[in-house]
Amino acid sequence: MSQMLEAEPLTAEAFRPFGDVLEATGAFRLINEGLCRRHHDLARLDFGPDGRAGLSIFDAEPRALPYSFSLVERHPDGAQAFVPMTVAPFLVIVAPDDDDRPGRPRAFLTNGAQAINLCRATWHGVLTPLAAPGRFAVVDRIGPTPNLQEWRYDAPFVVTG
Repeated sequence: MSQMLEAEPLTAEAFRPFGDVLEATGAFRLINEGLCRRHHDLARLDFGPDGRAGLSIFDAEPRALPYSFSLVERHPDGAQAFVPMTVAPFLVIVAPDDDDRPGRPRAFLTNGAQAINLCRATWHGVLTPLAAPGRFAVVDRIGPTPNLQEWRYDAPFVVTG
């Protein structure tokens, strides 16, 4: 039997336990002869003692709401930032850690002009664009150790809009 999750709007305050919301709001400084606003140092990037930042492009198949999932994952050795390359909302699923396993998940819906950074070891769902083409620039850890743990819930969750 599946459990229902209502997607909530993505806000910096609600998402803070899991990571950072990256958007061009708030304080900035002008650069480039006053023609560019720099919103500075927005993410807690953490790649561990033996990792480095890597930049990849992900092309994900779009999904639709209601969206059913049972798989979550985490990356114990590094943060992971997702920056959409198109203006379209995407779904972000995260879960608190509950004694080294994921707790009850939460679902957030971006506004189409937001990116996210997941803190190191944050349980999260797979990349879930809600419109094509589903293309994202991803900044995450490149290093010598495996950096993926997966978990399947006993019953799926269904996210509604």
